[in-house]
Amino acid sequence: MRRLPDFDAWATFATVAREGSFAQAAKAMGVSQATVSKAITRLETSTKITLFHRTSRGISLTESGYGVLESANDLLNIGEEVEANIKEQSESLRGLIRISSPMSFGISHLAPLLPNFMEQYPDIEVDIQFNDEQVDLVTGRFDFSLRIANLVDSSLLARQVCPIRILLVGSPAYFEKQGIPQHPSDLVKHKALLYAYDDYGANWRFNHAKEGEYTQALPPSSLKVNNGDALQPALKRGLGLALQPDFLVGEALQTGELIQVMPDWKVAPVALYIVTPPGRLRPARVKAFIEYLVEHLSTAPWANQVK
Repeated sequence: MRRLPDFDAWATFATVAREGSFAQAAKAMGVSQATVSKAITRLETSTKITLFHRTSRGISLTESGYGVLESANDLLNIGEEVEANIKEQSESLRGLIRISSPMSFGISHLAPLLPNFMEQYPDIEVDIQFNDEQVDLVTGRFDFSLRIANLVDSSLLARQVCPIRILLVGSPAYFEKQGIPQHPSDLVKHKALLYAYDDYGANWRFNHAKEGEYTQALPPSSLKVNNGDALQPALKRGLGLALQPDFLVGEALQTGELIQVMPDWKVAPVALYIVTPPGRLRPARVKAFIEYLVEHLSTAPWANQVK
């Protein structure tokens, strides 16, 4: 197995040469003089070369020490430059932010928030991947993702922005033809349209304040999609009913294109989360965007309607 160079010891060597003594180098580095001495001894042992002459009056570089000093200084300077760049990136409001977001929610509610943020922080670049499927934040190198779900425990860090109601909806024409269900058991006579990534599948679970919980298995569906917006044309045409998040159908409910039924039988709400990879340190630009989104999304008309 290849052994890595002793970068720390070479940086210590360059610092000793610059400061002129072990004691001054230790002070400059914020370590003990013994730590500095051990680092130099490690180098001299591993290279089998004496780097410093040591006398009662002090130290001086040997010819071999002079020979490697420039390279050691280069290593130290590069290391300091890397750290300075990383610190600048972490503290400044500039650079790239990579995000994953559900497609329908992202296009309807995230995208409209981008122009103001971009004008406020012109040096920040935003790269968004719209995808209803949950992506791997670590391997995908995402800074965070927006997720609408009931999250299970994981190594990821999740911040809840707001709860979101799930409503049973359909068009007036559909209910005029098929009748309005009053109880979950009535759904066996209805045509359910399904969203592939929800937690309900073909078994819809409801809860009633007085009657308790009830789960109803559905008949085979004529339409199943992996994007919530794709259900809207069929719903509005009267081809079935569906469980839909409030943010997706709020406008259609207001215009009367869709109506909510069985309001007393509630489906467990989901929530909008901002999910980040493990580790709590975030660059300033990422923190700024997260706080911006929380401020605006948590006060949206469809947010916090859960009762």
